[in-house]
Amino acid sequence: MFRTRIGARQFSFPDLATLLARASPARSGDRLAGVAAESDTERVAARMVLADVPLRRFLESPVIPYELDEVTRAIHDDHDPAAFAPVASLTVGEFREFLLSDLSDAATLTALSPGLTPEMVAAVSKLMRNQDLIAVAAKRPVVSAFRDTLGLPGRLAFRLQPNHPTDDPAAIAASIVDGLMYGCGDAVIGINPATDSPARVAELLALTNEIRERFAIPTQTCVLTHVSTTIGLIERGAPVDLIFQSIAGSEAANRGFGVSLALLDEALEAGRSLRRGSVGENLMYFETGQGSALSADAHHGVDQQTCEARAYAVARRYAPLLVNTVVGFIGPEYLFDGRQIVRAGLEDHFCGKLLGVPMGCDVCYTNHAEADQDDMDTLLTLLGTAGCNFFMGVPGADDIMLNYQSTSFHDALYLRRLLGRRPAPEFEAWLQQQGLMQDGRMLPPPGDHPLLAA
Repeated sequence: MFRTRIGARQFSFPDLATLLARASPARSGDRLAGVAAESDTERVAARMVLADVPLRRFLESPVIPYELDEVTRAIHDDHDPAAFAPVASLTVGEFREFLLSDLSDAATLTALSPGLTPEMVAAVSKLMRNQDLIAVAAKRPVVSAFRDTLGLPGRLAFRLQPNHPTDDPAAIAASIVDGLMYGCGDAVIGINPATDSPARVAELLALTNEIRERFAIPTQTCVLTHVSTTIGLIERGAPVDLIFQSIAGSEAANRGFGVSLALLDEALEAGRSLRRGSVGENLMYFETGQGSALSADAHHGVDQQTCEARAYAVARRYAPLLVNTVVGFIGPEYLFDGRQIVRAGLEDHFCGKLLGVPMGCDVCYTNHAEADQDDMDTLLTLLGTAGCNFFMGVPGADDIMLNYQSTSFHDALYLRRLLGRRPAPEFEAWLQQQGLMQDGRMLPPPGDHPLLAA
């Protein structure tokens, strides 16, 4: 039991899960789940108490019981006590001060990551302003590689997302060419298929692989189908680069996605057996989102942001190339408006980076949310300054298959110019060889460029 008093009022929090939930910034999903603070005063009281909780307490009292949840078991079984030792004596509040101090540089935070649990990083994020989340995340580069190298300082990648409502090959190919002309695609050329049919997925894999090989593009391709479909296609000899799966922060929520840690283990081994990477072996691609555990009734009374951080611990087990929070995609039931989406995106990126995950973000919203493209411009810019590894490049920022609003090919030009960032080094060299980039600036292609004739 945790207690504190503000004036004449006494506040009590029976366990860590309740305390973390009450300390969270206001959001519609936690209110829907019945775990949110009832007032700003209670939220402040919870943060006061949380600041004094020792970090060790999160190892002693799992928010989801060890015996009930394989994600909890993985978190605690994989914990590195030696890496944790430098901060083992700190409280959550003291940990915040350490993270913001000059003592926590990139090397220190990298060494610390295996010793941190998702509950620890979620807890400290709840005591932070937006600028704190940005400042700390910017210190912590996370580098991953497959056919090009992502996450290096001074670099910023974009996923080229050429979705189509009927998976029309000509339309998808046209979108791919369009995106490449804007310098998108170094993170991945990744298609959300309109159907999970293995035959259709195989066709899309063949299409993207043919384009990549024909123009010798140093990137990776992916069709974002269920992991079991991808394993089957690997067995049939399909040209699979990355293995995709949506994941969540509890065993029950992952079961709702049709996955388990054992299945992800199998997928990783299947992908590694192909040996398709050239500069690295990071080949898993995970997507997450606050609210996924609640929508599956699998949150165990834990707030949605802490559940989200637990999903990054799942991702960390598989040394992924890409992890992105699809921050506003699940809808206003979980993140009501632009303000909540912005805060959630900064939290997710901060927590993922501290855990050592190569974080990207689909800066997005659905059309029934109280948000607009100006909110997305704000979050895109803030995450860019925070060192986010990659964003989405969607034609016109409007995904006509998934029916939501994201970021565009043009946003790659904007953010790279604004922040002085360049594409992944191998991809930048290819753009220069193609005559599409010079001195870090994209150039208009000549009318007879081979890509335009494709």
